[in-house]
Amino acid sequence: MKASRFLELQFRTSLRHRWLLLVCTLAGASGCMGILRSESLLPPNILFIVADDLGWGDVSWHGSEIRMPYLDELARTGVRLEQHYVMSTCSPTRAGLFGGRFPSRFGCLSPTNRRVFPKGTPTLPSLLKSRGYFTGITGKWHLGSLPKWGPLKHGFVASYGCLAGGVDQYGHWYKDGDYRRTWHENDRWFEEEGHSTDLFAARAARWIRQYEDQPWFIAVTHTAPHIPLQEERRWLRYYDRLIDDPSRRLFASAVTHLDDTVGRLVRVLEETGQRDRTLIVFTSDNGAQRDWFGTDQYAGGHLPCPTLGNNRPLRGWKGQLFEGGIRVPALVNWPTQLKSRTVSEPIHIVDWMPTLLGLAGIAEGQRPKLDGTNLWPILSGTELDLPSRGLYWRTPQARALREAQWKFIIDRGEAFLFDLSLDPMEQVNRASAFPGIVERLNKRIEQFAAEDVEAALSFN
Repeated sequence: MKASRFLELQFRTSLRHRWLLLVCTLAGASGCMGILRSESLLPPNILFIVADDLGWGDVSWHGSEIRMPYLDELARTGVRLEQHYVMSTCSPTRAGLFGGRFPSRFGCLSPTNRRVFPKGTPTLPSLLKSRGYFTGITGKWHLGSLPKWGPLKHGFVASYGCLAGGVDQYGHWYKDGDYRRTWHENDRWFEEEGHSTDLFAARAARWIRQYEDQPWFIAVTHTAPHIPLQEERRWLRYYDRLIDDPSRRLFASAVTHLDDTVGRLVRVLEETGQRDRTLIVFTSDNGAQRDWFGTDQYAGGHLPCPTLGNNRPLRGWKGQLFEGGIRVPALVNWPTQLKSRTVSEPIHIVDWMPTLLGLAGIAEGQRPKLDGTNLWPILSGTELDLPSRGLYWRTPQARALREAQWKFIIDRGEAFLFDLSLDPMEQVNRASAFPGIVERLNKRIEQFAAEDVEAALSFN
């Protein structure tokens, strides 16, 4: 290493140690001990990457034909989460991630352009911000699609991308209607040229360089491979002889493009000397969408996509509470702290808030009520099992609960019971064979639903 580069890194380390002393002073003795008990001396940087509509069978480590060398390397050298659950659609998953509670607690059951978090709700970014973190989101917000409901109102220091859902990748507009204008910077309307996937990653790279002297939390919430899909020839060419279906080829190209931006961000971390102190999490926001024919929703002459993602061998699609709609590929990578391994314990999107707050040194007594569990013991391998608990889902039409090996779904009045230890593909409905289990789990769902009502009242 050149002498100048060595001195530069030493100076940055000194700044970060001074930051730690400041945080310890502000937090008091107990808070400081919480920081020092974490696996590293300093709270980590957190890079949380979310793909949009990427299915279980769309990743290379599950046998996909899609080329993703950078994500594949993170999966190979990190912790693969083989039962990572999210919600069945985008807004609820984001509410669970940033709010740390089952999204129905906020009344969020489906994609929405209305404000989700009541004013003053403690969020993952707001609590990290209070501990000295820079907090930024680049990409899709979809928890309130107007600037007055934007990320800066809920704990983010900086925001960039689209306030609403999936956008035209070059025009940067949302579906025709009241929320069509959506591209913003720091909760103010903004216009620029370029492909959304590249722009989201470029903004994250800028922040990584800009805030390297303090801990940071950066959420890169892509719109790819959500429709409408538009990709240049340089990404499509990888699949000329591999995928015949033009719609599936376009989807695969969008994923490879996204993967390339992951590689770019890892290189920036390496160039700035931050890789070893950065925790990377990757997941999808829900299972894959099967097809798309709603081309009249967007201006711009988009073609229908009769073949999109792949959730096989899991049952179901985006929007459903079968495994294909809510169980998604996910990984965690932190070179200095996590060994390469596979974790098969059921994990829920609401678990990330307590986990990341714990790594940041924020003790349980300093947190709001959360529905998740701190995953660090199982990610680090110090424990092999998570505590027994119920995982809960709710949509406008259905509810579901998983406890141990049992998964119970009530969808439009029809009951489904699956023993996932014997039937992970949900092929045999065992509701009629085990009425006692159905009754018990149905009562548990009602208890969770009652907490939804209590939470809603507390926000009013």
